[in-house]
Amino acid sequence: MTRLAELVWDDSFTRELPGDEDTANRVRQVHGAAYSRVMPTPTEAPTLVSASTEMLEMLGLDADIGDDEWFVREMTGNSVIAGTDPHAMCYGGHQFGNWAGQLGDGRAITLGEVLTESDGRQTLQLKGAGPTPYSRTADGLAVLRSSIREFLCSEAMHHLGVPTTRALTVALTGDKVMRDMFYDGRPALERGAVVCRVAPSFIRFGNFEIFAARGDIDNLRRLADYTIRTHFPELLDSPAGPVSKDVYVDWLAEVARTTADMIVHWQRVGFVHGVMNTDNMSIHGLTIDYGPYGWLEDYDPGWTPNTTDASMKRYRFGAQPHIASWNLERLANAVYPLVEEVEPLQDALNSYVTRFNERWPQMMADKLGIVDFDPESDQSLIEGLLELLVRAETDMTLFFRGLADVDTASATIADDELVAPLVEAYYVADQFSGDHRANTVAWLRRYRERIAAGGQADPARRRAMNSVNPKFVLRNYLAQLAIDDADQGDFGLTNELLDVLRNPYDEQPEHERFAAKRPDWARTRPGCSMLSCSS
Repeated sequence: MTRLAELVWDDSFTRELPGDEDTANRVRQVHGAAYSRVMPTPTEAPTLVSASTEMLEMLGLDADIGDDEWFVREMTGNSVIAGTDPHAMCYGGHQFGNWAGQLGDGRAITLGEVLTESDGRQTLQLKGAGPTPYSRTADGLAVLRSSIREFLCSEAMHHLGVPTTRALTVALTGDKVMRDMFYDGRPALERGAVVCRVAPSFIRFGNFEIFAARGDIDNLRRLADYTIRTHFPELLDSPAGPVSKDVYVDWLAEVARTTADMIVHWQRVGFVHGVMNTDNMSIHGLTIDYGPYGWLEDYDPGWTPNTTDASMKRYRFGAQPHIASWNLERLANAVYPLVEEVEPLQDALNSYVTRFNERWPQMMADKLGIVDFDPESDQSLIEGLLELLVRAETDMTLFFRGLADVDTASATIADDELVAPLVEAYYVADQFSGDHRANTVAWLRRYRERIAAGGQADPARRRAMNSVNPKFVLRNYLAQLAIDDADQGDFGLTNELLDVLRNPYDEQPEHERFAAKRPDWARTRPGCSMLSCSS
């Protein structure tokens, strides 16, 4: 059996960037350093809950390594993997629009970087492995409910085709962790857990912001040069060549483009991140830090899953494209000292707008099965649909999946037959009546005409639409049901969901219950409607 210590570890981040000279693991302001070395905290009785077989394969590990005691100990921080250099990163960030100063990895400890044969450099990080110098007033730990949510969603998003960090394992620590889930003065002990998550790196916008905010331009440059040479070498004429101002600008433009791609995918599947602070934005354009996220079940652009954001709704579904742009502006401000010119940085930021404005309409056209998208005629069709969706409580996933089954081939079709594939998508049957039903029928007849004009037969259209409109997503109530079972020591539903979500676009009739819309009991239940940042 291949063990973790036998992998090819190459800890370039700690080797090439300045570290914290103070080795004490105590909360403090850390200056002049990109990270602090810190060891995970041993736990009482670690046990594995689940492991991603795909991630095991990516890293070159055996599928049954979860049965290995040492692997479980290493995935919970109870044993340090030989050849690794555990550390926590220093970064800052804008939280809910305001500069928050130093933040850093308060409950995440990076083990190191593995060089894989097919997927390049992959960084392994334990979330919930104990305090670090960046833990502020917290304990650095995580609980089972948030850990299962991150584990499942990381893998679900990957199989949906959404750029994301990945999850290797989720494990119980055997310890109890005190949490005030809704910040209402009623803390309770919960089961502690650790997630091992994986990404090319966990560098965020905030890593650059902290150096810029402190006027530490030398280390800002070192970080930018390291990031480009290690993760964006294609931007350089030669690996050892100098990183010029033009390269910094090109790098910002690339981050802007990949961020736009990520946001388009979020909007495609109805994902709401919930806490798009700049310290939660990856420079790789990956979805990172699965906290109070949620799935847009009934289509509501104003919905946010985050209780902390309930009044302001800064991070609501409909605002995500704008917030990503705002966050990129903060990154541009941070790297300005390396360029010292506004115009090229603005041009780089414009790459986000250009990319998003190109890809969002095309994404919507793909969801509708429209071939040869024509902005002049098709934009009004898209806008008309989005206006309809908010007039009644409509399940986004079921609606678009049902739309693929609408008959566009018959010469004539009765209204009842036309709307039949969509009826299941409405949460309140009485809302789909009167004017709303008539307007929906009118839109569907326009849609039929557009599909007919495109010349695509229904079977081909259905296949195309079903390849971008998922059948299965990690609905909020499904995650909560898995958590409920796990709290009782039953991890069967966690692993069953992991398996179902590996094929989110397939019909899977044996798992039809996981495609059902949110039950009424989940409408306001904690964990199914909104969540806090508590984990």
